[in-house]
Parts: sequence; structure tokens; C-alpha cells
Amino acid sequence: MNMTDNTDNVGASSAFSRLLGLEILQVGGGEARVRLTLTDELRNLHGKLHGGALFSLIDTAMGQASHSLGDGGPSSVTLECKINYIRPVSEGSVLCHAKVLHAGRRTQVVEAEVLQGDKLVAKAQGTFACV
Repeated sequence: MNMTDNTDNVGASSAFSRLLGLEILQVGGGEARVRLTLTDELRNLHGKLHGGALFSLIDTAMGQASHSLGDGGPSSVTLECKINYIRPVSEGSVLCHAKVLHAGRRTQVVEAEVLQGDKLVAKAQGTFACV
């Protein structure tokens, strides 16, 4: 794995990522690490991290991993994504690690895990179209 802390490439900071407070920590070699800290604005009606915010974290991390295999700019779009939500998040931050499993000419398959400390919060797999 050859990840770098320099995330200025690959569209590291979209307006939507900034709105959610996503922190892109490392990107490179088909992998990415992105952190999300729970704020009151990201809570659902039960006071937990909203599933949509968690999905956005996962989609962003998988997109960054996918883009890191391209020429430095956005090079793919999400076709589909399946997520297993495993445990709720009540406070603190979560870390998503995404990795490209298959990089074809037309599509890529990417997996992601979201952890809070050593506890698995969510697991996902997505397909991306190369553009």
C-alpha cells in the first residue's frame, strides 16, 4: 500500500464533504482513509449517527480509493453500493478504510469498513464506473 497524507489531488474536498465535516486522511494506491466526527447535525431521531451520513462517508472513501488509481482527477462514479450497518454510533468519530478490489477498464469493485476504535460499525461494497 502506498498511501499519502497529501490529499490535495483527487478532488479531496467537495462542498458536500465539507458540509459533513469529512476529513480525508490518506489516499493512494487504490486505498483511502476518511474520518467523520459525530456532531448534533448528523444525529438521527434516536440521537445516533444518521445512516445517510455514514453512507456519505463510505461513498466518499470508496470514491477516493477509486480515483487514486486514475490520473489525479475524478475518474469514476458510483454505480451501486450495498452497506451492512452493524452497530450504532452515539459519540466520537469513526474511520472508514476503503480499498479497490478489482480495477477493470470499465468498472471497479471497492470495499470499505467503518470502525470506531476496534469495533466494526459498517461494512460496504460498491461498483464504480470508470469515466
